[in-house]
Amino acid sequence: MEDLEIAIKSSFAKVVIVGNGAVGKSSMIQRYCKGIFTKDYKKTIGVDFMERQIELEGEEVRLMLWDTAGQEEFDAITKAYYRGAQACVVAFSTTDRASFLAVKRWKKKVEDECGDIPMVLVQNKIDLIDEAAILNEEAEALARELGLRLYRTSVKEDLNVEQVFSYLAALYIAELQSLDDEEEEARLPGPLPPSIPTSNGSEMYSASHVGLSGVKGQQRLQNGRLEAIIKLRPHKMKSSFLQRNLSKSSCSLV
Repeated sequence: MEDLEIAIKSSFAKVVIVGNGAVGKSSMIQRYCKGIFTKDYKKTIGVDFMERQIELEGEEVRLMLWDTAGQEEFDAITKAYYRGAQACVVAFSTTDRASFLAVKRWKKKVEDECGDIPMVLVQNKIDLIDEAAILNEEAEALARELGLRLYRTSVKEDLNVEQVFSYLAALYIAELQSLDDEEEEARLPGPLPPSIPTSNGSEMYSASHVGLSGVKGQQRLQNGRLEAIIKLRPHKMKSSFLQRNLSKSSCSLV
């Protein structure tokens, strides 16, 4: 029962991590979810999945992290798993220029499947800065061009990994709250239409103005409350029909 209550109170966010092979996507997820780092590289076949539940700004968020293969031969498989994602990490390696040049392509792949969702750009393996194949200025310029926040991480040294996913979770929560606010505003009554003054000082409104479709009547503002005044009028067809039939019939006393 306790697990059920946690699930109900939690928000679920699907996050996809994309980028070329060997940029550290799997290691990043393992570091974030399990707190471990594995030096040996093992190519992801298709997709892998881990999750972690966090509390942020008083909200419980369960992040479902999807690690996707970076090799083109798995494109048909991985693209299907992008769908339904609420956030995305686009990663490249400090030591791999090809992965940096592929960032725009990865971003477009996700957008083609998911539309406009929160994203972050991650430059991983900054502990190998001496072997860097990308200038800092280049990475910053790309982030500005794409309109993404840039995080420089080292999964090996556990640097900035936590911040990447906390940032995405915060964006997701803000988006949920924005949707809730819009729904709340939609439920609130709109401004009152021009009123018709009455002799007793109250104000009267046309029924059509306040959303009473098909009602012939008016609304009166009395003591701060909007009250309906509905005038009932006989239907012309029914009235004439009754008059004709009544004139034809006769009553007699026996």
